Amino acid sequence: MTFAAPTRDVRFVLKSILDIDRLAETGAYDELSDDIVDAVLNESGRLATEVVAPLNWVGDQQGSVRQEDGSVKTPDGFRDAYRQIVEGGWGGVPFDPNYGGQGLPKVMGLAVQEFWTAANMAFSLCPLLTRGAIEALSAHGTDEQKATYHEKLVSGEWTGTMNLTEPQAGSDVGALRSKAEKQADGTYKISGTKIFITWGEHDMTDNIIHLVLARLPDAPPGTRGISLFLVPKFLVNDDGSLGERNDVQCVSLEHKLGIHASPTCVMSFGENGGATGYLIGEENCGMACMFTMMNDARLGVGLEGVAIAERSYQQALAYAQERRQGKPVGKQHDKVDMIPIIEHPDVRRMLMTMKSHVEAARGICYAATIAGDFAEAAKDEAAKADARARLELLTPVAKGWSTDMGVEMTSIGVQVHGGMGFVEETGAAQHFRDSRIAPIYEGTNGIQAIDLVTRKLPLDGGNVVRRFIAEVKDVAEQAGQSNHQSLGIIGTELSQAADHLANATEWLLGRVKDAPNDALAGATPYLKLFGIVAGGFYLAKGAVAAQKQLQSDDGHYLRTRIALAQFFAENALTTTAGLVAPCTKGADLLFSVSPEGLAS
Repeated sequence: MTFAAPTRDVRFVLKSILDIDRLAETGAYDELSDDIVDAVLNESGRLATEVVAPLNWVGDQQGSVRQEDGSVKTPDGFRDAYRQIVEGGWGGVPFDPNYGGQGLPKVMGLAVQEFWTAANMAFSLCPLLTRGAIEALSAHGTDEQKATYHEKLVSGEWTGTMNLTEPQAGSDVGALRSKAEKQADGTYKISGTKIFITWGEHDMTDNIIHLVLARLPDAPPGTRGISLFLVPKFLVNDDGSLGERNDVQCVSLEHKLGIHASPTCVMSFGENGGATGYLIGEENCGMACMFTMMNDARLGVGLEGVAIAERSYQQALAYAQERRQGKPVGKQHDKVDMIPIIEHPDVRRMLMTMKSHVEAARGICYAATIAGDFAEAAKDEAAKADARARLELLTPVAKGWSTDMGVEMTSIGVQVHGGMGFVEETGAAQHFRDSRIAPIYEGTNGIQAIDLVTRKLPLDGGNVVRRFIAEVKDVAEQAGQSNHQSLGIIGTELSQAADHLANATEWLLGRVKDAPNDALAGATPYLKLFGIVAGGFYLAKGAVAAQKQLQSDDGHYLRTRIALAQFFAENALTTTAGLVAPCTKGADLLFSVSPEGLAS
């Protein structure tokens, strides 16, 4: 179960595919330089490899345990590992220096988060949720709230949570029943029950800051009547010290398929008169505030698909190099020793599938995040708008396609191990189990597909997605014009796949308004189609860059990047033709069988 943070792969994405140097040119990130990028990647990667990763198996076996008094004990080693992250200032990489952050782009914070997640997904969920709380407070909190809570959250001394879901209100958040009653002093009394609250209670920090959706007594129905409140575990005194315990408790922990070390809590607010909460933003505008947190979390969850697939790949690769089984084709006589299974073509196919898909999804997730950085940093308003539109377009793809990919690749990781993959002691099964929550988190992948088709495709009359497809075609042309045989193949396959995406896109755009069920019926296969093309696009960009660097850099690594892009082109991009029909068949057949017929 060895692990090494993939610093070289992340550096290649940042430098050669996404050209992070362009961010420094905006003047918004004075500290951003090659030396800083390398230092952040190398040191956070070392901490993930040496400190966080060894706790992955321990955490899975021990889990977090709720005590009789409602407190939660985390697995052995977790508190010390988290302390080292806080002491290193790693939670503050992408945040405002005025609150103790390092002021680097969010894409650098994403890289650090990837290393934590690949090392130990259950552990990484705690800083991930804290990051989202910081984003919501930054965008919508008052100066007083920021002065009280921001610095402690940025440092990681306190952690944050997101409290949306209730027993009757999952994807339909508007059905929530938690109540908020305004008090004479301007605070609110919060009461209700929230479920599936990740890291809602734990022993790694002195305080936990809950962001809670609740409804005022006279609020409009549905999502229009939801407000967002900050509810600390311990109230904070005027001097910043901790005061009395707030009326919020963890009443139970869920027993889950995976991420056992992450305490998934049922939280009760107001069992003794009401938890004290503080309004974030305006009354009845909570969903707008919460979406700031959710959109950040969606990119983080998309990255979980990348990270857990990376961890599974590394383990499968190591096993394939060590496990000896079978003999070379045509050399079955007794005098020939058994060979490592990595020498068998089908095992090599599985490993190439895993590695190429990890790199494809990594490109999508980092591209979406750096678009958000440009949306904030660009000096030109048109450039800001273009970057913001690219972020909006790629977010559901990054979340949806990457997490589906993570489940598929960790399953292949089990397959590489053969029967031993089905045995818990090897650890391969843990990655598969851990990965399965990511397609459900932060809006199920069906919801991501609906968002992509109904909200993101129509942006600017469809021109946002058309501009993206035009860029794909441009890179395909660049690759095709190369004298390099592999790049020529990549260019041809990418161009054809882009045509398939364009055809499906125009069909959906033509029906999303007047025949919405037809568009919804094709949404999930469309997200898959989009993800494959986008992944091939970023791999192709990397291959073009690698070819240019071959004369002056690490030839072995660069040739591998080109080979991975070609493998993806020939084995994944070629499937896009078959996805056009599921995208464009409409909804009639889906409803041609009654519910009773489905049950017969």
